[in-house]
Amino acid sequence: MGENAQRIELYTYQDYCRWPEDERWELIHGQAYLMSPAPGLSHQTISGDLVRQIANYLLDKPCRVFHAPFDVRLPQGGETDEQITTVVQPDIVMVCDERKLDKRGCRGAPDWIIEILSPATAARDQIQKLALYEQQGVKEYWIVHPGDRIVTVYRQEASGSYGRGRIAELQGELPVGVLPGLRIDWEMVVRKLPARVLDGDSGE
Repeated sequence: MGENAQRIELYTYQDYCRWPEDERWELIHGQAYLMSPAPGLSHQTISGDLVRQIANYLLDKPCRVFHAPFDVRLPQGGETDEQITTVVQPDIVMVCDERKLDKRGCRGAPDWIIEILSPATAARDQIQKLALYEQQGVKEYWIVHPGDRIVTVYRQEASGSYGRGRIAELQGELPVGVLPGLRIDWEMVVRKLPARVLDGDSGE
């Protein structure tokens, strides 16, 4: 299938588990989306350094951080795994409730999700996944825009909704709401990006 292809039938996690292992798919409310080809250098650079910073902070904490490919199953209620119709593979996931982790990945909302935009996934990350993560109760959601060198931060409010996202440049340090004490050092990340991204490239 073509890049970012979408199947028109509705599927479940049971179907998902039968698909070829050399293909990466996501399910959102039963619709299947073929994920982009292997991430480019800038995407991997950002992901790798963010995971390093987060993992270092979590060394003596109960929370755990994971990077894609890592399945996050998001049930609507008490359905079995086989009946679940939403399975995503965020770029970075942090989970503090060990009961949500099993050999298949994570079942239930992570505490913090980070998605790093690419042209093929930008709309889904900023529209469908934003609504999905808010509805599922993900406490904090960051969307990193490599080409524009900005990050949009959504944090769960008392009402349970995200409200307006906060936009920050990839400069200085940015505190993490769900991990008081952790501040992401963007200078450590940006200085490792390919020069073409620093000149305004899309980030692929």
